[in-house]
Amino acid sequence: MGGMTDAGTLHAITVLGHDRPGIIAWTTDRLAALGLNLEDSSMTLLRGHFAMTLVCAGDASGEEIAAALAPLAADGTLTVTVGEVPVEEPHAAAGSQWVLTVHGGDRPGIVSSVAGVVAGVGGNITDLTTRLAGELYLVVAEVSLPEGVDGAALEADIKAAASELGVGATLRAVEADEL
Repeated sequence: MGGMTDAGTLHAITVLGHDRPGIIAWTTDRLAALGLNLEDSSMTLLRGHFAMTLVCAGDASGEEIAAALAPLAADGTLTVTVGEVPVEEPHAAAGSQWVLTVHGGDRPGIVSSVAGVVAGVGGNITDLTTRLAGELYLVVAEVSLPEGVDGAALEADIKAAASELGVGATLRAVEADEL
């Protein structure tokens, strides 16, 4: 199934590897030179490793994009992937938007435990960031809940799951202008 829109074909591009200055500038310059429009992006540093995902629209083929970005990976410190993605209707913001935070001593299973509680009520985690600072582990997630989910009851369930792991958690409703 093709990923065609009025703006052209959608491609997802990932750039992963050792961080160095200029990766974003170089990559987006090459994409702009191909006439691609940057529609969505996410970039972070993970313990000195660069991780970026871009969704671009335009008339360039996946092969043309890959060829234009190939020099970025030439020295072997970065990996670049390009793939066509299907066009999907944006999910309606039915329900409510929440911010989930979890904090405490680091141990395995924190994210999976709280994510399982959210998934159990049909919630969708739309953004997730985790950080380890010494022994302190922090999770911040944006969560979309379906209509009819009781936020207070869900927070109680999340707090119970977090407590079993020795960490604290909060869930709070977000006003639309906060996201």
